[in-house]
Amino acid sequence: MHVRILSALAEPTRLAALRILWDQGEHCACELISRLEATQSRVSRHMQVLKQAGLVIDRRDAQWVRYRINPDLSPAVRRLLSAAIDLDQETERAAA
Repeated sequence: MHVRILSALAEPTRLAALRILWDQGEHCACELISRLEATQSRVSRHMQVLKQAGLVIDRRDAQWVRYRINPDLSPAVRRLLSAAIDLDQETERAAA
């Protein structure tokens, strides 16, 4: 399970999607598509990997899918996710 989580976190688009979801809100796939500047199929593939890793959950809302961080994550996985997001933000700031 932990290998699946680490593998999911290793891809920049998935990490960017998790950064968006980290506010604990629920976000429409259309928002992720726009903010990630990615196609619907690309976002869908990445979100499927995050779901399989247990990091996010989704729900259907008419024609859209809404995603959020899995509320049942263990404290250890939450800390890992937080650290990965923080490191990604620091790396992005340093590159700017």
